[in-house]
Amino acid sequence: MSKAIVTGGAGFIGSNLVDKLVELYDRVIVIDNETADSNEQFYYNDKAEQHLLNVGDYKNTRPLYDGVDCVFHLAAESRIQPTLDNPVLAALSNVVGTCTVLQCAKEAGVKRVIYSSTSSGYGLKNKIPLIETMPDDCLNPYSVTKVSGEKLCKMYTDLFGLETVVFRYFNVYGERHPIKGPYAPVIGIFIRQKQNGEELTIIGDGRQTRDFTHVSDVVSANILASNTDNKKPVGELINLGTGTNNSILEIAQMVGNKYTFLPARDGEAQDTLANITKAKELLGWSPTVDVEDWIRDNS
Repeated sequence: MSKAIVTGGAGFIGSNLVDKLVELYDRVIVIDNETADSNEQFYYNDKAEQHLLNVGDYKNTRPLYDGVDCVFHLAAESRIQPTLDNPVLAALSNVVGTCTVLQCAKEAGVKRVIYSSTSSGYGLKNKIPLIETMPDDCLNPYSVTKVSGEKLCKMYTDLFGLETVVFRYFNVYGERHPIKGPYAPVIGIFIRQKQNGEELTIIGDGRQTRDFTHVSDVVSANILASNTDNKKPVGELINLGTGTNNSILEIAQMVGNKYTFLPARDGEAQDTLANITKAKELLGWSPTVDVEDWIRDNS
């Protein structure tokens, strides 16, 4: 019987992934503690098994890993600004939680762990396009703790032989993206504001650019990475983006509404743009969804 675990499987990216995995695995286990502030709701697939637990809870989660083929680790404190308010919580979730997942997987003989990380690890010093060999430039508790998780994955591969694959996501959007609160992804915020008849609020001057990646493309990369017959991505850090970017002002114009400007926030990169050569070469993966087309159809 094939078996997978998805941590954070009730959230935005995780639930989209679960919807595909239930078609591929005999048993899919979701571990989620439902604490993501930006989610207006959590999403559960009736074909998956649900466990309301913290990933750092070794005692109660450890038995779930027995017989598991692949772990998709998405659970995290996953926004920059909230981690500035509570760095300790970020470390507990993103570092201790990740180490617990890896240790459980190691002890249970899991074949592979796929870890979801962030392009925030590139920071401000690196110039676009961003490539995996660039040095880390962590500017906030979010990026520090997520990159620490990357290092833990590499250590568990090198020291213990646990197969891991690490993805750095670039500005994921799409179905079920968070739309609540000031720190939800910008596309979600803009669509919510338009639907509510409000002006769109642009942080800074709007000229900052982002590589916007659709959630379905992230899901397909995770599924490709779970093929344990392919050893090429094991122990690797891999960008997931589109290789193109748009300014926040361009996104506002695509959504199509009046907009206003708010003060810029510290500690956020001016531009992001992924070099995705590695994903293409190691996984045979390419993005398929264009952000302008998606916004036109969904805003």
